[in-house]
Amino acid sequence: MKKNNKITSRELDFAQWYTDIVKEAGLATYSPIKGSLIIEEYGYAIWESMQEVLDDMFKKTGHKNVYMPLFINESLLNKEKDHIEGFAPEVAWVTHGGNEKLEERLCVRPTSETLFSDYYSKKIKSYRDLPRLYNQWCSVVRWEKETRPFLRSREFLWQEGHTVHETEKEAREETLKMLDVYETFFKEYLAIPVIKGRKTEKEKFAGAVETYTIEAMMHNGIILQSGTTHYFGTNFSKPFEITFLDRNNELQYAHQSSWGVSTRMIGALIMTHGDDNGLIIPPKIAPTQVVIIPIGEDEKVVQKAKELETSLLKNNIRVIVDDSPKTPGFKFAQNEMLGIPLRIEFGLRDLEKNQIVLARRDDYSKKEVSLDEDLNELVSNILEEIQKDIYNKALARREERTYKCTSKEELEDIVKNKPGFIKAMWCEDENCETALKEIGGLKSRCIPFEEEHFYDKCICCGRKAKKMLYWGIQY
Repeated sequence: MKKNNKITSRELDFAQWYTDIVKEAGLATYSPIKGSLIIEEYGYAIWESMQEVLDDMFKKTGHKNVYMPLFINESLLNKEKDHIEGFAPEVAWVTHGGNEKLEERLCVRPTSETLFSDYYSKKIKSYRDLPRLYNQWCSVVRWEKETRPFLRSREFLWQEGHTVHETEKEAREETLKMLDVYETFFKEYLAIPVIKGRKTEKEKFAGAVETYTIEAMMHNGIILQSGTTHYFGTNFSKPFEITFLDRNNELQYAHQSSWGVSTRMIGALIMTHGDDNGLIIPPKIAPTQVVIIPIGEDEKVVQKAKELETSLLKNNIRVIVDDSPKTPGFKFAQNEMLGIPLRIEFGLRDLEKNQIVLARRDDYSKKEVSLDEDLNELVSNILEEIQKDIYNKALARREERTYKCTSKEELEDIVKNKPGFIKAMWCEDENCETALKEIGGLKSRCIPFEEEHFYDKCICCGRKAKKMLYWGIQY
């Protein structure tokens, strides 16, 4: 495999490798506003693919899209104490309208719980008005000190679901159902395996009763929180007076949930699957699944490329013909950079042999195929294989870099030399959770649903262990 000389080797400098791919693949570039990105056309095309699939999944589970304002009154944001304390360091404030000072500051939304809660308090009067299952596609602003394209920026795109329910049982079921939706999307579309579980009290969302998460491991063993869902109980409905008359005509507080994923998923895609030649995009999410590259300018070659394109398009395969006036080698490298899953290449000699060449992006394998074969079925089958193989490769890497630790010494060695998911026992004392952060920035990731109890002592203090936690260094 020849390495693209525009990209720093992944093994040499992972951070620079990541930045190079973002730049060279035309995913994003920096804007004049510090910490804010310009998402370029290919980056946005990937986001649109993700958005289209997720939006369909949300609608199939009964959710409807709405849109809330960009600005939030300071008094509204202050209604839920834990919520404002959690977000205060990251809030951007508007203090003037034109040349006039505002009577009340407006925050640029870091999230929309308060807006939805205020809206629900006006709209919900009876159990007949429930449930309300809403989702919003928008951007939010959080004044991050350190930024990195797609992973952390001061403005980013996301979706945020906000639902309100008659009972605690329904709200809890919603919270876990949407976590399953995220897990399915990551596994079946992004080909990224995730660990699913509950956040500790220390790491839960500001204002939540419980926060659940899917956690993914990147190629270098660093962990990325990839999606979260939150059960709020009545933490927002009480201060916002979201009440309704129940089936016994008694006044009750509603129960709420919230959930979201963001353009951080593009970062996850890069860091899980990419290599030293650029992106590797799973076929199910790829804006272009197949690129046809005719070699030479012979009319028969160009005509055959158009015929193949038309046939594949009719079979719902996302395909383009790259007939740009560039050398075949340049086109091969460029389309590998973009991570297009499958390349079809041929010249006049191939046509004379009644064949074409299929080249896979994920493993660089090539094979000659007769034009007498059913190309639509063959291409569809190869795309399915690529999707599965990419996932299995990521899963094998995660399993290889998932460790069980029973001592601090073991843990320190892993963090220093071969980071990944670390399973370790915990006494449930927040002080122990905080203390482990001193070991290379280690943080708790989640308490898995499938609890393991493989050691009796807490990894930090040596007291009796109560829970097994996944730990890891995070982005």
